[in-house]
Amino acid sequence: MATKKTAITKDKIVSMYMDHVLEHSEKPKSVYNFTKTNGFTETEFYAFFGTIESIEKEIFRMFVEKTIELLHKNSEYETYDMKSKMLSFYFTFFEILTANRSYVVLVLKEHNNQLKKLSLLAGLRERFKEYLTEVIEDDFRTQQERFQNFQEKAFQETSWIQLLLTLKFWLDDASPAFEKTDIYIEKSVKATFELMNIAPIDSLIDFGKFIFKEKIYKK
Repeated sequence: MATKKTAITKDKIVSMYMDHVLEHSEKPKSVYNFTKTNGFTETEFYAFFGTIESIEKEIFRMFVEKTIELLHKNSEYETYDMKSKMLSFYFTFFEILTANRSYVVLVLKEHNNQLKKLSLLAGLRERFKEYLTEVIEDDFRTQQERFQNFQEKAFQETSWIQLLLTLKFWLDDASPAFEKTDIYIEKSVKATFELMNIAPIDSLIDFGKFIFKEKIYKK
């Protein structure tokens, strides 16, 4: 009896793609090469992706989707305030990145100083901004109405830049269990919320000292 062929899914294509990149230290030369090597057809590939490059973008979007999925599995998550939700997002997101660190570093390291311009992060950016809209509380919006320059879009863009800076820090982090990235997350999120609330600048100063120590004073 002939062995039944396993159905091709989006997740399986993504898994095969990541394995290829890690094994060959480069992306597949073409859709034809990729599908032939992995034993499925181009037609099956195009049912989920239009190009090789679209897989790259989808992988980073999937990291965010998985993060949000895990957050909502926590029954206490919905009771968190806005800052706690953001901290939970960061810690969970970077746990997922760490689980896939070899791939992420290989793909991003050469672009470390140009992350903001990197097109393969487009899917990540889009889904992250959607998440930000979901977590902005009504009382936070009301509180910010008295500041004419505040807009939801401004919050999204500021948070996106913050995520990129955290990603860059994590890429360079050589501390055990990436504990310095955890400190960075705690200090940066706290400082951001205090800044938006025009609160005392103690956290901003504390965050600045941490960055100075890690990036400037570091021997």
